[in-house]
Amino acid sequence: MLIGVPAETALGETRVAVTPETAKKLTAQGHTVRVQSGAGVAASVTDAAYQAAGAEITDQAGAFGADIVLKVRSPFDNENALMKPGTVVIGMLNPFDAAGLQRLATAGLTAFALEAAPRTTRAQSMDVLSSQANIAGYKAVMIAADRYQRFFPMLMTAAGTVKAARVVILGVGVAGLQAIATAKRLGAVIEASDVRPSVKEQIESLGGKFIEVSYDTDEEKEAAVGVGGYAKPMPPSWLARQQVEVAKRVALADIVISTALIPGRAAPTLITEDMVKSMKPGSVIVDIAAGKGPDGIGGNCPLSEADKTVVKHGVTIVGETNLAALVAADASSLYARNVLDFLKLIVTKEGTLKIDLEDDIVAACRMAQDGQVTKK
Repeated sequence: MLIGVPAETALGETRVAVTPETAKKLTAQGHTVRVQSGAGVAASVTDAAYQAAGAEITDQAGAFGADIVLKVRSPFDNENALMKPGTVVIGMLNPFDAAGLQRLATAGLTAFALEAAPRTTRAQSMDVLSSQANIAGYKAVMIAADRYQRFFPMLMTAAGTVKAARVVILGVGVAGLQAIATAKRLGAVIEASDVRPSVKEQIESLGGKFIEVSYDTDEEKEAAVGVGGYAKPMPPSWLARQQVEVAKRVALADIVISTALIPGRAAPTLITEDMVKSMKPGSVIVDIAAGKGPDGIGGNCPLSEADKTVVKHGVTIVGETNLAALVAADASSLYARNVLDFLKLIVTKEGTLKIDLEDDIVAACRMAQDGQVTKK
């Protein structure tokens, strides 16, 4: 099949959907891969590297004129117009963007949103949320270390002893766990909070301390279990107790990294303005949920501003919304492998397209086909 890889045009997007590694595998399977000139430059991949892997270099129209178009972000309207009806588009298409999905359907495209893949063992190799969140957790700590005007590790020097930084991680999914591991490698003292008691062992195995909050009712216990690998909204009674415990830790923290997100919902408020006021001058908050708060304002902290770094009450608050794009080379490498594994589900060994809706991953990821939005 003819597979197109256009350059990403979303502001600040540096990733690319195919790397020379995956392009080589696709061409070995008999596919023709056409990459838009310059598509990989921001991810440290040259056109020559793609050509050495067997791909062809083309222009934007050539990339979008393929049978299958591989993207990182959902295409814009002008890009939809470059694709012929029936084209298969695969990428992170935002399953909760109803208007965007409708535009894909109206253009006659067959669209697959990889974020919608079920969190099952079989789907792990194509779990783009996990692969990119892992990078976000790492980069959040590195940004915090850069913004923080003190050392992370404890240092004993001739001039005296420097205390280790205290880091609080809020939300212990893939990003949170990587943040704990990275902060630990830098020598910080770490505490972490999550609604799911099951993560306690994982936190402790990475060298962190779990901030425990009791579960007093059956409703609280049921919500804490989560669903599909994600946390569920917790009852107000539990959230109030959690806020008290977290507030104590935040007041003592040098670094706070918040990662709590619930798909399709506004990010929960975990760091109130009063908590920010209680922090020491020079402390740093990295809010991975920035821009996803109620009405798109704030994030896990209402003072966060999407794609900006601000100083409020003496605390630096980083609101980067696309941390994975700041590690473009490795982010693209992992994402491209996710895409390659998904392609195996819809392209036969003979090189023909076969959309099997009996396959739970294919069915879950399909967002549009034959002019209709098909999201369940």
